[in-house]
Amino acid sequence: MKNVHTLMVQGTGSHVGKSVLVAALCRIFLQDGYAVSPFKSQNMALNSFVTINGGEMGRAQVVQAQAAGVEPDVDMNPVLLKPSADCASQVIVHGRPIGTLNAQFYHNDYVKTVWPAVLESFDRLKQRYEVIVLEGAGSPAEVNLQENDIVNMRAAHMAGAPVLLVADIDKGGALAAVVGTLELLKPDDSKMVVGIIFNKFRGDLELLQPALDYLEKKTSVPVLGVIPYFDFAIPEEDTVNDELRPKLSEERVLEIGVLYLPHISNFTDFDSLEAEPDVHLRYIRPGEKFEKLNCLIIPGSKNTIGDLGWIRKLGWDKEIISLAERGVPIIGICGGFQMLGKTIKDSQGIESDIIETSGLNLLDIDTEFSSAKTTWQAKGIAIGLGEIMCDLHSKEVAGYEIHMGQSYLHPGVTPAFQLWRKNEPERLVLDGAVNQTGLIWGTYLHGVFDGDEFRRAFLNKLRVMKGLPPINVQYNFCASREKAYDNLAELVRGNLRMEKVYELMGL
Repeated sequence: MKNVHTLMVQGTGSHVGKSVLVAALCRIFLQDGYAVSPFKSQNMALNSFVTINGGEMGRAQVVQAQAAGVEPDVDMNPVLLKPSADCASQVIVHGRPIGTLNAQFYHNDYVKTVWPAVLESFDRLKQRYEVIVLEGAGSPAEVNLQENDIVNMRAAHMAGAPVLLVADIDKGGALAAVVGTLELLKPDDSKMVVGIIFNKFRGDLELLQPALDYLEKKTSVPVLGVIPYFDFAIPEEDTVNDELRPKLSEERVLEIGVLYLPHISNFTDFDSLEAEPDVHLRYIRPGEKFEKLNCLIIPGSKNTIGDLGWIRKLGWDKEIISLAERGVPIIGICGGFQMLGKTIKDSQGIESDIIETSGLNLLDIDTEFSSAKTTWQAKGIAIGLGEIMCDLHSKEVAGYEIHMGQSYLHPGVTPAFQLWRKNEPERLVLDGAVNQTGLIWGTYLHGVFDGDEFRRAFLNKLRVMKGLPPINVQYNFCASREKAYDNLAELVRGNLRMEKVYELMGL
């Protein structure tokens, strides 16, 4: 067996930057010539991805795999929890759903049965990689969860991984969070913590230094880095970071709105749109206005029926209908596509006890949920007709599908795309639907806007509809993402004692 070197990043809480720092470390080890893989034994997120083999995994580990220069694999995230209600989640093991469980049953009983899957995945990664960078979840100091923990200290002991503890200093109280976390850990667990990192720092490091000296004396754990706050885009795991998003400007003339649903999923679908120089993309929350939009997108959802009810409760259904009547393009992705139809049926109780509900009636389709889950990578071309789609005709698209159930088009309805699933290249699939005007369409294809040519043609059509000339900008989304990973690695390398990290890992 290979001599595998491991390192783990844990946090004093959620949203301290663990996922991004793991991505940075993966890119640093790649740059230094190592075959490196990320690993998170259990992830809870609605932002998921489908691998080339059709398995579902957390999007954060996909970003980390991209930073490591390797193909995403479900072994990098063997257990994924996708919340479908406040106290219930769909449980996905090795890329496949095994059922929906309530939180108490999962944490008290079922979690022990998925630990062998974690061990299997980690053993397989050890056969293929020289370095594995593990990520924890939330905080290891949640005393009510420690007994059945499979993602923090149990994973660190399993991997023999030295732990770097990360705190978000931008929010205040970071020193107390570090001390409190170490105090609440069991003695054997606290010994695993070999370094402290403060993340998202803005200010004068000299003014902070006395606090760092005090903390090292108090805890006997060295501070290995203070990472500055940065303003370049790295995909988020499960929250939309409004602070880092491009602001409205004279150049950003296209206003595209995305409904911020309670169970929004796969919001990374819109990263490529947001990065375009003429787009102002905003997530619409309760109380915000629709009237200036040049396009509205209804995104994916892990609870389509519940989120559709929420839309009606806010009166957003009337706002959406008003936009459609005024000729504003409306697009639905996955769950949003289902909402645009006539009916959604759930006779098997996949999402809720509501057997049937009416949709927004903007597309002549019906959707029926089933227990079978569609998870494919796919590519193809646009074939829809009408005002928007005619300008996109034959443009290439690629992405992935994750959905429960199918949508059925009524006679005369035109599909939006012609796809080939990568696992079944000989099988042609017609995807999505377009209304008669061509201004309203939907698709199951996540990542549909990531194709540079398709995206620019779509945006130029919006420009023409707004009375603006099309532009020819050569924005390469994949190249810009790679540049962002390199920038991140450079920033972290310059502010983290990497020589000490290498020493702690035995490299």
